[in-house]
Amino acid sequence: MRKLFLIIFSFAATIANAQELNCSVQVITPQLQTADPKIFDDMKKTITEFMNNRKWTGDTYAQNERIECTFLISITKELAADKYQAQVTIQSNRPVFNSGYNSTLFNWVDKDWTIEYAQYQTLDFNENTVTSELSSLLAYYAYVLIGLDYDSFSPKGGTPYFAKAQNIVNLNSNAATKGWKAVDGTRNRYWLIENLMNAKYDNGRMAIYKYHREGMDKMYDDIENGRKAILSSFSLLDKMNQDNPNSMFIIIFFTAKVDEIVNIFSQAPPLEKTQTINLVSKMDAANSSKYQKILKQ
Repeated sequence: MRKLFLIIFSFAATIANAQELNCSVQVITPQLQTADPKIFDDMKKTITEFMNNRKWTGDTYAQNERIECTFLISITKELAADKYQAQVTIQSNRPVFNSGYNSTLFNWVDKDWTIEYAQYQTLDFNENTVTSELSSLLAYYAYVLIGLDYDSFSPKGGTPYFAKAQNIVNLNSNAATKGWKAVDGTRNRYWLIENLMNAKYDNGRMAIYKYHREGMDKMYDDIENGRKAILSSFSLLDKMNQDNPNSMFIIIFFTAKVDEIVNIFSQAPPLEKTQTINLVSKMDAANSSKYQKILKQ
């Protein structure tokens, strides 16, 4: 389904058996003084190849369909020889129909990465077993990003890929490292995929579809109805939030969307501005001051 929508984004979509991700990787070491920098250059190359050269789905992608994403890996501590603690900022974007604009789908900082990596190491991944912590982390986010992308093009279209990410969580449930278990906190890999796979959050996943496919993609031809579809997606999110307050789903959604929402509704009629601010400020109170900017423009 996703490919059928995406092909129309380009007048010259050359069909090719390309991989799904076009991932840009950076590895920085602001707090490390002793480790050989060449190790991290090699780590960057290895991770980039792992993400971009592996076939993650059974679908055929054209080059222009690949999902743009970035991984900023900040090594914060050397735990032992070839073992590091890191926090990683992960972002993915989705093209908007008939425009040069990319809408942010995911923007998150995972502070609980433990990386074991030796120079010139190869990364392997097996869906049925844990081959390494690093390959599990990368594969987990690959499937999350792909799933979110599919959800934005078809209702709950990302379910097969979220299921794969959930399987990775289950395989790592006995890991000594943090982030894979419910007891590790309320904002981690376990809870992200739990929310995405739990039927209690189906209104949220439908909001992703409505926001992007019925909202953003329609704005070129009909800006008013496109904006109304986005506003209706907030109503779906609000219903979900009333039933399941303070979920990770809500935080993930608005972390990616806050600036975009301000830009979209700054040009809306006064009533829509007020409705938007009332809805989103209730769900995303941490950014309520940003939403107030809608009234000032």
